[in-house]
Amino acid sequence: MGKVSKKKMAFQMGYAASLGLAMVIAIFGCLMIGVYLDKKMGTNNIFTPLFLLIGVAAGFRNFYLFIKSTFPDKEKGSDKAVDDGRHKKNRHAEKH
Repeated sequence: MGKVSKKKMAFQMGYAASLGLAMVIAIFGCLMIGVYLDKKMGTNNIFTPLFLLIGVAAGFRNFYLFIKSTFPDKEKGSDKAVDDGRHKKNRHAEKH
């Protein structure tokens, strides 16, 4: 393992460790905003579940973006090459 790959792996591990904390903060923070708005406006638990869902969605969005950036889709390029070949064949067949 080279020096660069060790640094990259250490960075990714640190980011993955902080990801759990960021997910909890997003969920808990949105939950607290919902509770605060319900108390401030006198509503009976309208904003609490709404903001809880927003927090869960934000937490999982962060998780999805982390996975997407850590493991890039390598098959996408190969699928594109196959698709381009098919299109070329179809265009060639249409001309004749």
